[in-house]
Amino acid sequence: MSISQGSIELVHGSGEPKHTIIWLHGLGATANDFPPIVPELGLDAGRAIRFIFPQAPDRPITINGGMRMPGWYDIKGMSIEDKQDAIGMAESRTMLDSIIQTQIDSGVPSENIIVAGFSQGGAVAYFTAVRSQVQLAGVLALSTYLPFSENTQEEQTGKNIRTPIFASHGTFDPVVPISLGKSSADSLSGLGYDVRWKTYPMEHNVVMEQIKDIGAWINKVYSTSDEG
Repeated sequence: MSISQGSIELVHGSGEPKHTIIWLHGLGATANDFPPIVPELGLDAGRAIRFIFPQAPDRPITINGGMRMPGWYDIKGMSIEDKQDAIGMAESRTMLDSIIQTQIDSGVPSENIIVAGFSQGGAVAYFTAVRSQVQLAGVLALSTYLPFSENTQEEQTGKNIRTPIFASHGTFDPVVPISLGKSSADSLSGLGYDVRWKTYPMEHNVVMEQIKDIGAWINKVYSTSDEG
């Protein structure tokens, strides 16, 4: 495991990784949030995968009284989708695009890169993937929503129209309403994206059943991309 500027990298399997998963944490969390679940995913032992867990910068969050905390963008209104922070989202998209490009430059094909995120991190993954100039292996969207959904049709590149998306949500989520998560998945499906939607009896968190499903999905996505 290595840590750079607060971000964490680790490798599953042995050998030089030709697959990368970039996983963004949620508001107020840190890069340490999701590395512990990697051993629980049940990933294929014969495939080396680099995991990158970036650290969001501290920024004032309006809905929390301007308190500074790790965040990918500001939340300005009582409803998450209200008064969306276009500048913060653009900054985070640039960051994620940069990490993707760094992996491509290191020899990982874009078709072997999965972007993943929880809550705010998932919103950045969604936002970036539909506007990406490269084809990705997959998008993993946990307890999240599609920001600026009204602009997606106009701003999408179409590069990831056939890229598999696994969107999952808690049925008792008090932070990101499940209705918002479902409408986001439906919006992307309506544009022709390959979205798998699944819910779990949980709040704004992850559970072991979901973690196992994520691991099975990753194995399937990479088996397909390796065959291609």
